[in-house]
Amino acid sequence: MAKQALVVIDMLNTYRHDDADRLVPSVTRALPGIVDLLGRARAAGVPVIYANDNFGRWRSHHGQILDMALAGRHPELVDPVRPDDESLFVVKARHSIFYETPLAYLLGTLDVDALVLTGQVTEQCVLYSALDAHIRHLGVTVPRDAVAHIHGDLADAALRMVERNMGGRIVDAADIPW
Repeated sequence: MAKQALVVIDMLNTYRHDDADRLVPSVTRALPGIVDLLGRARAAGVPVIYANDNFGRWRSHHGQILDMALAGRHPELVDPVRPDDESLFVVKARHSIFYETPLAYLLGTLDVDALVLTGQVTEQCVLYSALDAHIRHLGVTVPRDAVAHIHGDLADAALRMVERNMGGRIVDAADIPW
């Protein structure tokens, strides 16, 4: 049986960017699924890894990124998904959670061979991360109700690509058996 990790992508967000107004409603809808997955993963001892943009601040660490997000326009979207003391954290600068980050090494040390990808943005960071996981022979599951998008049509296409082109599983968050 595959050992899974839950990856929370870019949920520590200031919502001070051009697409924020289009993104916020989708994040609001995805938030209950993400919170549920976080609680169940933590209770089951599943590794929780945050992969988050550093907003171009190369001297920041995860605590500062969290503080910036909580001081942003929508702290009510950040606070429920804040990392706990057991959470792992990878700073990323591009769309994929793997691109020039230590994530592949971290997953190897944890003996993880399957990822559950949550967060934002479905048609960007989630899609590119799923592809990079697939080419690394990692299983990919994306809970459709625990990812957020800017463009609904592109998000739907992204989830179809994950399923058809990468053999990923697209499920509801409640169907992930932790």
